[in-house]
Amino acid sequence: MPKTFLILGAINAFLCVALGAFGAHGLKQMLSAEMLVVYHTGVQYHFYHAIGLILVGLILHHFTSAKLVRLSGWLMLAGIILFCVSLYVLSLTGIRGLGMIAPFGGVAFLVAWALLAFGIWQQK
Repeated sequence: MPKTFLILGAINAFLCVALGAFGAHGLKQMLSAEMLVVYHTGVQYHFYHAIGLILVGLILHHFTSAKLVRLSGWLMLAGIILFCVSLYVLSLTGIRGLGMIAPFGGVAFLVAWALLAFGIWQQK
């Protein structure tokens, strides 16, 4: 399982660099300043949680039976999908209703970090 999170983290970090470059170079002329900020926020949180997935993988190498740490990784991935992808789509399409999905991703991020801390704390 640690390898899964290391791979997911690396793939997501790659996507962050690609999406960030696309936003900086390809979208600058296409999006309003407001929507460019929304897009950038998605990339920023995506990158934080790509690193989080790598950390989960490294931690699971140390604590192989840490179920809460593993759950934390899956919640980080869910947060990326719900929060970051909804911001990408919102900024590119202007469909404001997608903004209602982002808070669910934000909650997934919060719970993921709390579970990560608790999961590490309870390991012997």
